[in-house]
Amino acid sequence: MSITATVSEQVAGRNLQLFNAARTVIPGGVNSFSRALDPPIVVRRAEGAYLYDADGRRYLDYHAAFGPIVLGHCHPAVNRAVADAIGRVDLVGIGVTELETELAEMVHRHVPSADLVQFCNTGTEATYNAVRLARAVTGRTKLLKFQGCFHGSHDYLAMNVITPPERMGQKDPGSAGMLAESVAHTLIAEFNNLEQVRSIVAKEGRDLAAIILEPVQHNIGCVMPKQEFLAGLRQIATENGIVLIFDEVITGFRHDIGGFQRVCGIKPDLTTFGKAMANGFACAAVCGRADLMSNFCTGGGKALFAGTYNGHPVAMAAGIATIAALESGEVYRHMFDLGGKVRSGLDEICRRIGVPAFIAGFGSIFTIYFMEGPVNSYTDLLRNNNRLDAAFRRELVARGILVHPTPLKRNHICAAHSQADIDFTLETAEAALRAVLQ
Repeated sequence: MSITATVSEQVAGRNLQLFNAARTVIPGGVNSFSRALDPPIVVRRAEGAYLYDADGRRYLDYHAAFGPIVLGHCHPAVNRAVADAIGRVDLVGIGVTELETELAEMVHRHVPSADLVQFCNTGTEATYNAVRLARAVTGRTKLLKFQGCFHGSHDYLAMNVITPPERMGQKDPGSAGMLAESVAHTLIAEFNNLEQVRSIVAKEGRDLAAIILEPVQHNIGCVMPKQEFLAGLRQIATENGIVLIFDEVITGFRHDIGGFQRVCGIKPDLTTFGKAMANGFACAAVCGRADLMSNFCTGGGKALFAGTYNGHPVAMAAGIATIAALESGEVYRHMFDLGGKVRSGLDEICRRIGVPAFIAGFGSIFTIYFMEGPVNSYTDLLRNNNRLDAAFRRELVARGILVHPTPLKRNHICAAHSQADIDFTLETAEAALRAVLQ
């Protein structure tokens, strides 16, 4: 099977001019490491399931800003709630607002592990604070994470995500400038490999403060957990006094209003949220057992929890409106129905064309791996045909379907997507796949 790059030439025009202007004042022209596209896109407008660039081109959006957009871009109810909030109160920096209490009550009501809730702004902040709390309450220093999971950009956990084959089984820091001590104190295990976890805990358990994981590995597409793996982690953590942290920054409020923990029936000690909880506004949270959460300094403990923008009225109003829109379950029924249709349609297309592929996903998320399944861990994904994967993604973008251009990345359906969008997606995906194979 030969692969030829056949991405249609795109006249960048205004996009290119504006991107070049951005590069003169912003390093690389973007404000997060994986935002750049080739050719560049400068987004002028977002609405529902669509984005519009500076050249007037429309894109059907499955990137969804890495997942926060669960209701659709510029959702009217969310935007009205935000406008109402900023018409009444802006940042006050002291005391508490009624909006903070209302959103915390909603999270507490729906999320099994959420005895108490602290709000921050990003998933990185949430996981950083969760790890700090785990170390504070246990008096231990080491962490255990899983190859392929991403938990933010801080030194504690920014390692061993998309690791090249030659570095598998080694520490793989995600950035220059990370403290060697932080890297040394973070241990790595294979997802779905409970025996390896047991072996690490037998050796390091007295020094392990926390086990942290994405309950579904979405930073490498969609690697589903085995139920016995999650149950085993819960048992190991309990028996060894280790804090079990579910990083539900991606899964939370997208897979279920109670997070994936409600789907799997496994209750972690701490949970981190972000992304879909506020439909694109900067809102994140750490929640968990009351006896742990009370160790934050806000509750009289010794673990610092601080941030000028924590509990910002805009974020709180957006979170309240988003979760309210999810409470009936209709949004989940709609997204999950479309998710099933796009996954089955892509599977049928790949079979008909004769391309080895494994279509992965859960609910509103779908990913094509260009390899035979099954997929249980990042190690399996080393067999993915990354060259075909990248070429296919570039061709989709060129044909007006916005997906992240990097192999292994997931795609998101939101409430604003329609059956017609799915039909267009499948038709375009087949044409794009045939094009890159010729």
